[in-house]
Amino acid sequence: MDRKKIYNPESQEDVNARQIFGGNPTGIFELNNIKYQWAYNLWEVMLNNTWFPKEVDMTRDVNDYKNLTATEKAAYDKALSQLIFMDSLQTNNLIDNVNPYVTAPEINLILVRQSFEEALHSQSYAVMVDSISQNSEEIYELWRRDMMLKSKNDAIAAVYDTLAHNPTEHNFVKACFANQILEGIYFYSGFTYIYTLARSGKMLGSAQMIRFIQRDEVTHLVLFQNLINTLKRERKDLFTKQLEDEVYEMFREAVALEVSWGQYITEGQILGLTNDIVEQYIQYLADDRLNAVGMNKLYNVDNPIKWVDDFASFNDQKSNFFEATVTNYSKGSINFDDF
Repeated sequence: MDRKKIYNPESQEDVNARQIFGGNPTGIFELNNIKYQWAYNLWEVMLNNTWFPKEVDMTRDVNDYKNLTATEKAAYDKALSQLIFMDSLQTNNLIDNVNPYVTAPEINLILVRQSFEEALHSQSYAVMVDSISQNSEEIYELWRRDMMLKSKNDAIAAVYDTLAHNPTEHNFVKACFANQILEGIYFYSGFTYIYTLARSGKMLGSAQMIRFIQRDEVTHLVLFQNLINTLKRERKDLFTKQLEDEVYEMFREAVALEVSWGQYITEGQILGLTNDIVEQYIQYLADDRLNAVGMNKLYNVDNPIKWVDDFASFNDQKSNFFEATVTNYSKGSINFDDF
């Protein structure tokens, strides 16, 4: 695969000839002519979802954090450290690894917006760390010292490294699945743990921040699911038995990693998050993500913690236990049918 030219005046590519990769774009964002309407729709949703981390009230969390049990505090720090790594990785991955090969300008648009949002999440975590920690360096350095965390980070980054060192069409499609897994599975043990604290009346500011972050991650998940489904229609030749086998193995490995991580940070001592519940929830998420791209489920399990959906929802007023005024300017909502 070749990286696209950022300025290509010789190109005469028609809008109908646009391709996700392998096209010949001029480099001009001609957005009055759109081939992939779902991408432009998603762009507008992402714009409407704009929010600002410093406007989330973290005042109560300062005292709440001091009163967490040792297990709760350690789990919070580990979850936050893992989230910091993933958004840092994704900010660079999208710009350096994925976007250079995408040749449809409307998709370039949303990838750049996603990268901005990942960077915004990094600021969110900085606000959270500065609010609750007397030694912020401790949390930021945890990925170096905690071998369980480092091994998970190494595994997540491996597929992206494969694309970086060997940019083939096959590896690009695998990277799309890797992004789907990152956005749709790897964040969720940390998110769910912080929602569990909030359900007990603790760390409500942190849960509010995660709520906004998760809303962004849903659009990122939609982005890559649409990329995969569009490629399946336009480039059926890429979706070989080999790729299918590799993707299923990626999902199995992701579930094993995320289950182990979720059980590690909670230590079976967090009310409402037993080891079995953590495992079933991650398996449920994997099945849902596979189903969204037309693949068979691996686990066939139900969602064991449906209350999490209420905590994450912006549309259900009954679940709005947060009091932060930041919710007043949350305009966007996600309807998967639109994409």
